[in-house]
Amino acid sequence: MTDRTERSVLTAPRLDGGDTVAGRQGPTNGSASIGFGKGGKGDALVVAVRCEGRGSLYVAVRSVGASFPLECRAGRVNSICNEMALRGADRGGTVSVEAPSAVRWSLTVGRTGHPAEDTAGTGRGGE
Repeated sequence: MTDRTERSVLTAPRLDGGDTVAGRQGPTNGSASIGFGKGGKGDALVVAVRCEGRGSLYVAVRSVGASFPLECRAGRVNSICNEMALRGADRGGTVSVEAPSAVRWSLTVGRTGHPAEDTAGTGRGGE
């Protein structure tokens, strides 16, 4: 994405066109948790995060037993989007983000009914 607004942590990341939003968290400093509801049978879970500020954040989705880190930098927005086609991905749950107060982040949780074959928590890549 080339639009500066879309690359800002002030806007929660957008998901791919076929994905359904299950939850969003706007600009947040420090740690927080976001709940999301149950999806359809066979749906994969999508978690997209943006961050800015010096430090790292750690994202955990306990309902599927998955977690991942994201290194954040001052003056630069970093992002990641992970699609998790794991057992239990269609269940509801909570995404927990642990981050120092100096790190600002935003997050979108979604569902996709067409999980890619090789995305068992390995990610789609950044935005």
